[in-house]
Amino acid sequence: MQLEEAKRKFIEGWGTLGSAWGVSRTMAQVHALLLVSEGALSTEDIMEQLQISRGNVNLNVRALMDWGLVRKELRPGERREFFSGEKDIHKVATLIMKERRRRELEPIMRVLGEIKQVEPSATVSEAEARAFSETIGNIQNFAELADRTAATIIKADENWFLSTFMKLMRP
Repeated sequence: MQLEEAKRKFIEGWGTLGSAWGVSRTMAQVHALLLVSEGALSTEDIMEQLQISRGNVNLNVRALMDWGLVRKELRPGERREFFSGEKDIHKVATLIMKERRRRELEPIMRVLGEIKQVEPSATVSEAEARAFSETIGNIQNFAELADRTAATIIKADENWFLSTFMKLMRP
């Protein structure tokens, strides 16, 4: 298989994966392109290679920068902006996990905490209220386990980096 065809297939596959994760297909494709590009790309490069509009590129690059997956590079004498993707796939996975935890897990955990205890009323029996609270409690326990697991993985990555950095700094 030729490199260009392999890149195209990877970008399409990463776009499909992104869609399954709740990220726009185009955002995932922009990320994939920057992930497999040898050097930084301009907005025009991204537009040309993915056949998307300038606005679409700008919107998705900014979102990827917010996630920490893409960074802007300035070149002396160039008016254009260039963008590069994080190449360390372990770091990419950790950044995605952090962002998904912040955007998805933390909000639902707040809601679950608020609604866990309900009171019986004229239209809701004590058994119904208890069953609801038990179900919500089980979901909350699972969400807390998922949150602790994500936090452990994220922290382990941060601790690895810090310990490696400290070893490098020793005389």
